[in-house]
Amino acid sequence: MKKVRVGRLLSALMVVLLLVLAACNSSTSKEGEAEGTKEKKTEEKGKEEKKEEKKDGLYSIDDFSNIKTSEGEAIDGGSFTFGLVSDSAFEGTLNWNFYSGDPDAQILDWFDEGLLDWDENYVYTNDGAATYEASEDGRVFTFKIRDNVNWHDGEPVTAEDWLFAHEVIGHPEYDGVRYGSDFTNIEGMEAYHNGEAETISGIKVIDDKTLEITYIESTPSLVTGGIWSYPLAKHIFGDMKVADISSSAEVREKPIGFGPFKVESIVPGESVVMSKNPDYWRGEPKLHEVTVKVINPNVVVQELETGGVDTVSSFPVDQYPKNAEMSNVEYLGMIDRAYTYIGFKLGTWDKDKKEVKPNPDAKMADVNLRKAMWHAVDNNAVGEKFYNGLRWNATTLIPPSHPEFHDETNPGVAYDPEAAKKILDEAGYEDKDGDGLRETPDGEELVINFASMSGGDTAEPLANYYIQSWKEVGLNVQLLDGRLQEFNTFYDRVGQNGDDDPAVDIYQGAWGVGIDVDPRGLYGRDALFNFTRYASEKNDELLAKGVSAEAFDKDYRKKVYDEWQQLMVDEIPVFPTLYRSELVPVNNRVLNFAIGDGTKMYKSDIAVTQEEPIVAE
Repeated sequence: MKKVRVGRLLSALMVVLLLVLAACNSSTSKEGEAEGTKEKKTEEKGKEEKKEEKKDGLYSIDDFSNIKTSEGEAIDGGSFTFGLVSDSAFEGTLNWNFYSGDPDAQILDWFDEGLLDWDENYVYTNDGAATYEASEDGRVFTFKIRDNVNWHDGEPVTAEDWLFAHEVIGHPEYDGVRYGSDFTNIEGMEAYHNGEAETISGIKVIDDKTLEITYIESTPSLVTGGIWSYPLAKHIFGDMKVADISSSAEVREKPIGFGPFKVESIVPGESVVMSKNPDYWRGEPKLHEVTVKVINPNVVVQELETGGVDTVSSFPVDQYPKNAEMSNVEYLGMIDRAYTYIGFKLGTWDKDKKEVKPNPDAKMADVNLRKAMWHAVDNNAVGEKFYNGLRWNATTLIPPSHPEFHDETNPGVAYDPEAAKKILDEAGYEDKDGDGLRETPDGEELVINFASMSGGDTAEPLANYYIQSWKEVGLNVQLLDGRLQEFNTFYDRVGQNGDDDPAVDIYQGAWGVGIDVDPRGLYGRDALFNFTRYASEKNDELLAKGVSAEAFDKDYRKKVYDEWQQLMVDEIPVFPTLYRSELVPVNNRVLNFAIGDGTKMYKSDIAVTQEEPIVAE
């Protein structure tokens, strides 16, 4: 693999990352533990342990590979159906610069992509549609887009397109969710955003295919996800008002990209049909056609068994034990870059300042109340009962998908309902009227409105479990509106558009963590996705230290993020509930398919051995 030339400073960072992760991988990999007889004994022991584990109804993500076994010969062409698992329609904002939800991202991933690629350690490489170099001080990046990278309409993807994406996201009329610390770190961006300059001084077009970006600070995040690499076709959107782009037909009805497939037709909210892009820069895709269609979580198994889909965006892990022996698929698995959590509403979003506005009088402002609610739930039991061990108790807000920064020594807050009761008693939350439910310290009725999302067999019983757990320590928690919220409604009400519904007190959500460990995009003061609306000076300080020049020293950065993880355990704007496995069943006719990063298997490589999907016996 060609190494990225980023100057001594950034090169040192990558060497450290590679060495550390290589060490981590060698210490956990079954292949690396032993050789010969010792390896055989270890394997036999592992099989026995797995048999014993499955007797208890529990599974482990270690049992799965992330690369599908390829057997048989590929046919010429063929079609492929991807099941987008959701109990609601996808929003249809099909442009990387404007989308806000995972369903739209799942569709985008088939027909568009970023210009930069990264490896299994989440470090940018020079294997993508653009290559890059950095100056000695790590502040000036020069990018070169490959000559054969073209939009689906044949127009070349240019440096102007890349600059245009930055100009749109930085524009005062931009109505998406991307503008944040990754952009404000660019020289001249804030002046442009505030209307004080007509151009972004830190971005220069050198020629049609070469772009230069100067960053204010060199940070370790720059080479692990901190560069916006999604261009915006200026020849299509350049004459539009920025405020009109996200709702335009060119985003909603006939989106364009430069990926392996191109959109042919859309049934809004339901399906997208794509044909292969014969001029794709990596080479002509092997499949002729891809269809993405929404399938309800309740019919995932049926769709897979009948060949209605070849694979799905995610398989409900609670359904795995009953379907582990499905004959026509192979299950792939990996630790998900995500966690589920309970969030507490602690303020609102200031649309003018574009930052969090904490409310010290919020219903959930008392950290004692929040800590008691964490103590009250048994997430070990949740992981075993609802997910058969394929989700497990979460302790901190950096998941084990990032092992070099996840603090495995931090226990979080343990399940202890008696401790929860004691904390509530001492904080003045007492049952003053004898109905078994606690009032506020001021003696007023305390009703906590809980927003939880619909979807899958476990959604309702899981929400009810949490409600019952909190009731057992005397807290009256009720589902918002008395029901689960569908995906789009849920995120609208918790504030993804900047409008926080005052009826929401707490919510159960899930975060997909980016390739960069930097938590500012979710917990920074200027992050729209900071749905709790939590902010503190200490949080600001630690988040800044995590991307400082000193943080190029991995040990320093780890120490900072260990301290940040503990701060979140102490202040509890959210508490993590479960770390997650990602299971993806794939029809046996499919070749060259993998999940995860760094596999060097791309969507253009996917092929099939026969025209029709294999049906379960």
